[in-house]
Amino acid sequence: MRETFFCPNCNYQLTRYRNPVPTVDILISYEGGIVLIERLNPPPGWALPGGFVDYGESLETAAVREAREETGLEVELISQFHTYSDPQRDPRQHTISTVFTAVGKGKLQAGDDAGKAVVYFQDNLPVKIAFDHRRIINDYFLSF
Repeated sequence: MRETFFCPNCNYQLTRYRNPVPTVDILISYEGGIVLIERLNPPPGWALPGGFVDYGESLETAAVREAREETGLEVELISQFHTYSDPQRDPRQHTISTVFTAVGKGKLQAGDDAGKAVVYFQDNLPVKIAFDHRRIINDYFLSF
């Protein structure tokens, strides 16, 4: 989608493109389960650690940074798991998320915009999971 408008100073015609925003999510294996964070900001619920990719940052660097900021863990990325791109996956805007699998090391501790960071297992996932993260988690457990 694009929008054409004119510069208010020089009247030059400009085009603004509306593109999906890149994000990363991380399936962190830790103490036999996976790490979820309880979100402090809307939308509410539990979520995989992750967030927006900064300009000039690789997907891998963003995943390591987001994991550290939200969980306190240092992670070793294992692989790219899948990319999720449903325009409805995030109610705030159209995002495309590249999901990584990783192994976490260190002390688990909520940080940044995470109220809590908890290890969950396939049989005790929380009821309210934000975004499309339940689908991602289910796909992950089905991949074994």
